[in-house]
Amino acid sequence: MFTGIVEELGIVAAVTEHAAAAELAIGCSAVLEDVRHGASIAVNGVCLTVTSFTPAGEVDPRTGTRVFTADVMLETLRRSALGGLATGDRVNLERPVRLADRLGGHLVQGHVDGVGTIVDRAPDEHWEVVRIALPAGLDRFLVEKGSIAVDGVSLTVVEVTPAAGDSSSGDSSPGGGEPATFTVSLIPTTLAETTLGSRQAGAAVNLEVDVVAKYVEKLAAPALGHLAAGRGAGPGQLPGVVGRLEPAPPFPVPPAGPVVLEGKGAGR
Repeated sequence: MFTGIVEELGIVAAVTEHAAAAELAIGCSAVLEDVRHGASIAVNGVCLTVTSFTPAGEVDPRTGTRVFTADVMLETLRRSALGGLATGDRVNLERPVRLADRLGGHLVQGHVDGVGTIVDRAPDEHWEVVRIALPAGLDRFLVEKGSIAVDGVSLTVVEVTPAAGDSSSGDSSPGGGEPATFTVSLIPTTLAETTLGSRQAGAAVNLEVDVVAKYVEKLAAPALGHLAAGRGAGPGQLPGVVGRLEPAPPFPVPPAGPVVLEGKGAGR
């Protein structure tokens, strides 16, 4: 489990392709301070297992730093943007959170839900607003002021725009129209200390939605299934059903009046 607070920017030292997998070699320093074989490190938000590393006190000539290697399975290559990495690329790195650590971002599993695309960037005086297009179906897990991990960086969602022609926000791009998008604001620290500062429009980014939202949908869907069927909502359109529920009546509050004490000691 991770927090989405990037510890270090690493450099891809090598990418070795295999038949159904790939091996990444990444140069870094801080995240290897307490590394061991089989440890987990998040690379651009993807949890990878360390298979080898440069011993302490030595450096790899390719980067001038220590290097660790990790295997990337075919499923991970399909689901994430790691397959597009090349030698020399910078990557966001984070070690797993300890139980006693502060949770500075939010709970990030390192299991990417899909790949988004940066649509545009709008610089401002103190921050930069970035708009990202979502893969189909992920927009239903986003809410304004909620959390999302973008390339392993914990960010707050500023605004969510449904897919064109999709009022229920159940599918991000029905009929091949414009996909759903969301915006985030990047402060100078995030721009300087993560890869998001250099990612331009058209770049692919790994997205992981808040795991709490996924569990809530899974647990609530059976209870609200009859409503979805009765009101014409389709699979994946639970938020639209919830939005049509009648609000609960206000809790009755008795009118204020004099307080009457009864029993032993009431007159004291």
